[in-house]
Amino acid sequence: MPADPEALRRELRELHTRKQRGEIREKDYQKNLVDRTLDLYRAQVEARLEAGEEIAAEHHAVRAHMRLNQSVLRETDQHAVSLFATPRRLIRVRSTLRADRPVTADQRDETRIDELPLAEVREVAVRREIRAGEAIAGLVIIAIALLFRSWLLVTGKLMVVLGAAGVLHALLLQTRWLEVVARRKGEEVEPFVIIAARRKSARLLVRFLRERLRPEGADA
Repeated sequence: MPADPEALRRELRELHTRKQRGEIREKDYQKNLVDRTLDLYRAQVEARLEAGEEIAAEHHAVRAHMRLNQSVLRETDQHAVSLFATPRRLIRVRSTLRADRPVTADQRDETRIDELPLAEVREVAVRREIRAGEAIAGLVIIAIALLFRSWLLVTGKLMVVLGAAGVLHALLLQTRWLEVVARRKGEEVEPFVIIAARRKSARLLVRFLRERLRPEGADA
């Protein structure tokens, strides 16, 4: 039986209040916050499942995002992405987490839930991208070191080494993510992106999806 979302929201509100009052240690708060938030997401997903349908794999990740008009003294918003796979579909929960309000998993924190039938999935594709920002920063450091080399006799060489290391890191260790590619009635569907793809939960999710995509008798 799915957990009651309203009961979980009450727990999260109480937890947020205790945090504001200083009644709970930060470590304990973060642990309970993660556990209850995932329970709430899971309850939202389970309410959409059909009889006999169960979650077979799941993966959760959070990305920080700072708006241009946001003070640097304020904690940045975080965007949570949770993926839940069943033998029939892949369900995605996206939500905005803010430090100044409790998690609600509804319109108040911009929660969106969408799904992709596994019958429409064509592949789980690996995507890579050069870390352009890191490479540019490295080149700027090298340029400064060379431009002011007469004043930076000692630190200039170190700056060149650091800049070159940054460029190499950006080129060799590229950003990697996965996309669940699907087609619906001959048209491309917006892919479901799997970030933090090196985590164990992501690997298990991808393995499950690829096994479902494998044609029957492929191992024969």
